[in-house]
Amino acid sequence: MTIFSQSVSPCGKFLAAGNNYGQIAIFSLSAALSSEAKEESKKPVVTFQAHDGPVYSMVSTDRQLLSAGDGEVKAWLWAEILKKGCKELWRRQPPYRTSLEVPEINALLLAPKENSLILAGGDCQLHTMDLETGTFTRALRGHTDYIHCLALRERSPEVLSGGEDGAVRLWDLRTAKEVQTIEVYKHEECARPHNGRWIGCLATDSDWMVCGGGPALTLWHLRSSTPTTIFPMRAPQKHVTFYQDLILSAGQGRCVNQWQLSGELKAQVPGSSPGLLSLSLNQQPAAPECKVLTAAGNSCRVDVFTNLGYRAFSLSF
Repeated sequence: MTIFSQSVSPCGKFLAAGNNYGQIAIFSLSAALSSEAKEESKKPVVTFQAHDGPVYSMVSTDRQLLSAGDGEVKAWLWAEILKKGCKELWRRQPPYRTSLEVPEINALLLAPKENSLILAGGDCQLHTMDLETGTFTRALRGHTDYIHCLALRERSPEVLSGGEDGAVRLWDLRTAKEVQTIEVYKHEECARPHNGRWIGCLATDSDWMVCGGGPALTLWHLRSSTPTTIFPMRAPQKHVTFYQDLILSAGQGRCVNQWQLSGELKAQVPGSSPGLLSLSLNQQPAAPECKVLTAAGNSCRVDVFTNLGYRAFSLSF
């Protein structure tokens, strides 16, 4: 089994995980973290068939769980899921160029200020969807190959995208125009031709971006398009996120890596999966007792870290 995606419920007490068989499992974090937890507490409270193919990406709004697979996005009400009534609320398919095209949707991103959903994947475009009406409003074109990842610049209506073509592109959501392109593999200090040029993960914090994949995991200053820190990690990284004064990354290998912004490796914390594809930080203020990091990838297990120093236990799909 491969677990591609995770999403925390709006209340912060539940975690959804999506696998390569199209199933979504819902775990009770509050039960698993309880002092009275048993082995049964670490198993799903409900599992349902969401897609015919893999569940590549998921996000949660204040009421809904949104999941993406091959060619379409589906919505499920969290309130109904937790009652074990897993009926699809709606499904949408972006306007693809041909009716025969069924590209995978690799990334979902919420833009709360615009009340929109941004999705991207195998058709090399970013699509924006109005969450109120369910209509697709724009297609952002510029990538020449698969898009793997998206990140939102919260202070401005801008989104970053990274893909197989080796480029990170910055888009202005107001104008639907590409305003900046960083071709990471063209910078000698970042390039690793033996691994390829693809960008598999990215995250942003104000004027800073971190990205990796084929090229080295690198911290960039966006305004100057300058790489400031090259992280000494050989294995391609598949997920990265800013956390307080650290950068967390994961990919090939079983460890969650903790980096100082200066490039120093602070810690490598091993998990149970041979490779990691997604990290999820539960920072919902409604459930401070469930504040955990979860990591999943090439196994049926979701590792739970109650602090960054060690794996506390694993949930089992």
